Amino acid sequence: MATNPYNNVDGALVQLPEDPYANIDGALPDNIEIVDDQTAEAAMPEDPFSMEDSFVEMTDDGGAVVTLGPQSTDIDSIGFGDNLAVGMDESDLGLLSSELCQLIEDDDSSREEWRSAYEKGLTLLGLTYEDRTEPFAGATGVTHPILNEAVTQFQAQAYKELLPAGGPVRTRVVGMVTPEIQAQADRVKAFMNYQITEVMEEYDPEYDQMLYYTGYGGSTFKKVYYDSYLGRATSAVIFPKDLIVPYSAKDLFTAERVTHVLRLSKNELRRQQLNGFYRDVEIGDPTDYEADDITQKEDKIRGVEPSGISDEYVLYECHCNWEVPGFEVMDEDGEPSGLLLPYIITVEKGSGEVLSIRRNYNEQDPKQRKKQYFVHYKMLPGLGFYGFGLVHLLGNLSRSATSILRQLIDAGTLANLPAGFKAKGLRIQDSAQPLQPGEWRDVDAPGGDLAANLMPLPYKEPSATLYQLLGFCITAAEKFIGTTDLGMGDTNQEMPVGTTIAVLERGGRVMSAVHKRLHYALKQELKLLAQVFADYLPPEYPYEVIGGDKSIKQSDFDGRIDIIPVSDPNIFSMTQRITLAQEQLKLAQSDPASHNMREALRRMYAALGVEDIDAILKPEQPPQPIGPANENAQLINVPNGAPVPQVFEEQNHMAHIQMHIQLVKLPLIQNTPAALAAVTAHVFEHIGFAARQQVMQQQPQQPQQPMQQGQQPQQPPQPDPQMEAQIAELEVQMAQQVLAAFGGGQQTDPLVELKGRELDIKEQDSQQRANEATQRIQLDVQKAREKQQMDAERIQSTQDIAKMRVEAQLMKNGLL
Repeated sequence: MATNPYNNVDGALVQLPEDPYANIDGALPDNIEIVDDQTAEAAMPEDPFSMEDSFVEMTDDGGAVVTLGPQSTDIDSIGFGDNLAVGMDESDLGLLSSELCQLIEDDDSSREEWRSAYEKGLTLLGLTYEDRTEPFAGATGVTHPILNEAVTQFQAQAYKELLPAGGPVRTRVVGMVTPEIQAQADRVKAFMNYQITEVMEEYDPEYDQMLYYTGYGGSTFKKVYYDSYLGRATSAVIFPKDLIVPYSAKDLFTAERVTHVLRLSKNELRRQQLNGFYRDVEIGDPTDYEADDITQKEDKIRGVEPSGISDEYVLYECHCNWEVPGFEVMDEDGEPSGLLLPYIITVEKGSGEVLSIRRNYNEQDPKQRKKQYFVHYKMLPGLGFYGFGLVHLLGNLSRSATSILRQLIDAGTLANLPAGFKAKGLRIQDSAQPLQPGEWRDVDAPGGDLAANLMPLPYKEPSATLYQLLGFCITAAEKFIGTTDLGMGDTNQEMPVGTTIAVLERGGRVMSAVHKRLHYALKQELKLLAQVFADYLPPEYPYEVIGGDKSIKQSDFDGRIDIIPVSDPNIFSMTQRITLAQEQLKLAQSDPASHNMREALRRMYAALGVEDIDAILKPEQPPQPIGPANENAQLINVPNGAPVPQVFEEQNHMAHIQMHIQLVKLPLIQNTPAALAAVTAHVFEHIGFAARQQVMQQQPQQPQQPMQQGQQPQQPPQPDPQMEAQIAELEVQMAQQVLAAFGGGQQTDPLVELKGRELDIKEQDSQQRANEATQRIQLDVQKAREKQQMDAERIQSTQDIAKMRVEAQLMKNGLL
């Protein structure tokens, strides 16, 4: 290395210039080596450092190695999705952090009453035992489990319906259904269920826990995003204490600010800084905050408490509308317009450092609408932003039930172990020790009257009235939230279908409405997940797919498929589903001829959750033609519920008719109107097929030409009125012969007469329609001729007028 020009005579290092890049000719001295992690072609680091972060290290040969920290980044060079805080001035960031943190703290302070009610309600769950010394030492601290029971039942019921084992996703085609789009829908459904049940390992347990908190407090949240560290989509649960909104917020879509309180370990925060997600700035050690009341109560219930100094940073990730300095929207005069745009601003609470500022709208969106990451799961709509849960609905009843239960137990305790007064001169051996059952103890009673020296306090037995009042509280709570199970034994099997459905609906009215709200929230979450899958995941399916190749994954998420939950918003429990299926089966069994019994049974098995239903039910066989003797056997059993045999075109109809004529002559058929009517109708079907066969056989056969490539298929031939008239005449003749065979020719069956009249009417209608068509054609021809004549006359008149005008002009000019 060359001699160090910065060395003076005594070998001391002289002061470096303020800008080490500044030289007379704009180049670095030859003996200065720049040490930087990035090459000259690489982009500058995201996080700026001042020149104070640069330092000089002397080498053995007298040279100097200058290590430069990253330099400030030009705002204009920042991409749309980059961290905007990297190129901003520290003073602007400090002012932004101070203002934003103050707004967030004000938002959090506005919900103090809600936090207090939420925290106090945790005691009513009865998950811990309270040691009490009032009204006496050893008084019971039991809590009635009515609230916890209601929350647990709600959670179990919702968990089973919303998140079945096969996955929560089903798809629906928007618009016309084609085989290609249906195959696309099946692929999207299979992929999303695979991601949720297999890849997103935390989804199932977190969803289970989220439903418990939803039932308790009324509100929980999901945050759907792509996790770059995990390399996959994530749907994280956010409990209501960690999501802060302004006092005026009505919902997540219109809220000016939605703040997610994040807690990251030192290692996790450092990882996010190194991968460029957050600014690489010095924050210091985590601030040891005092836990809030909700967290302290939850720790007490869990039986844990924090120990040592906190190793977690608290971050405010605020999704808000803001005007970021340097990125303002300008008006026509080039001045900031004051328009607020959607941003995601992350601030470390303890130090106030702004870690990131990112745009929260799509670059292609001209309206710059806020992107949504959060989903609100709400049990009941509250009076404001947060929903009402069972702690709000049953809090007072739970407190009353707990108070009554404690009074009953304490009354029993005092009645079983009474206390009282004794005379001053009465001496009892070992008086400090309580009497044990079966123990007799010596007493020195003055005057020998023990009863006169002892007076027990008048403790009463537990009150029956209190016990009845406790039962009233429990019944009122169960009735209010609909937790009473409607078992199959609670209904009469002979009860009408409408009554059964009404009883079922009345018993689950509240839970049905709650289930619809959860169904809607899950639908919103699945839509956000589908968008994450479309935007971030690899362009190929991770497995072989049916109905296409693996590379069609991105095109499958094109919006033609509607992603909806597999749960039914109208059915919220298996009890309801089974009851409805059972009533459908009852209706089908009451009229088998009008119902598809196999489908009714299949739905009943599906409601019971049975798999491989087709392996249980016999395969559905299409009807097959049978011989005339077997048809007679079925016709005889028609009054007993047997179906009427179906007539097929390829049968020998004349042979069948002859066999059925012999059947009609039996006294059994003559004396059974239902059987006689069935045989007569069946014979008429054979007559219709037989007449058509004979007429068709007399028609000349046209050779069928093979269809050329690209040729459209020919339309089916229209009915020939003449041929239809021949068929009708032949049907009449055959019907007369059959009826003569039925009755020996003595009487004419009214049905045959009616059939003949219908045929005559049809023939007359056909003839009338033909005449009307002929008349219409003649009238159209006449109108066309009249119009042609009128057009010719009009043309001639026009020519004559033009000729007259020309002659008049010539005469005016003296040319004629």
